Amino acid sequence: MFPLRDTQKAKIIPLITYVIIIINVVVFFLEITSVKPDAFIESYALIPAKINFSNYLTLIPFITSQFLHGGFLHIISNMWFLKIFGDNVEERFGHIQYLFIYLLTGTVGIFIQYLFAVDSTIPMLGASAAVAGVLGAYLVFFPHHRIETLVPLGFFITTVNIPASIMLLYWFITQLFSGVGSIAIAQTGGVAFWAHVGGFASGWIIAKLYRGLGNSEIEEGQIIEEDF
Repeated sequence: MFPLRDTQKAKIIPLITYVIIIINVVVFFLEITSVKPDAFIESYALIPAKINFSNYLTLIPFITSQFLHGGFLHIISNMWFLKIFGDNVEERFGHIQYLFIYLLTGTVGIFIQYLFAVDSTIPMLGASAAVAGVLGAYLVFFPHHRIETLVPLGFFITTVNIPASIMLLYWFITQLFSGVGSIAIAQTGGVAFWAHVGGFASGWIIAKLYRGLGNSEIEEGQIIEEDF
């Protein structure tokens, strides 16, 4: 299943979401046009073996690595998901809190992945963990929103509107099982499934706590969706 659009548009201009997308695109352009792309990646990606918690400078890649990508498909898929789900989450959190939570969940997700390969010299990069954090928050706030989704049926492809809860739980479960299956090869690279799981879970927890502190809103006399 691949999401095409959210049928419930935000009532604000999602400035932070747009800025994040623009920064990612600019950094990716700098990355692929660099004279030495490998050196560019090694400078800003997170390389687990280089992490030293007594030297804060080695921790900066927990942030900078979130703006690097491994190829066109990588950045397109991440930015597509962010565009679809980010605007509503930004509206609910507010611009500044949304930016902080985006970076925080991305860092948590990358840290979880780091724990599975602390001695690895393979660069970790991508916005996937932060985007997953947005998806986790979206599940808490908007489980009943309908997502127009591309669904393959054998040799045919169709589109259906499905609840966000089904779409996002399906996505999370696939990442979780993929993460379990990747434990044995965590040192050899590949997709950072545990970063996805960690980012999603932290986004879900933060959104739950946010709602629990009385930050749910009632708009136009309608009650916000029940928890899934």
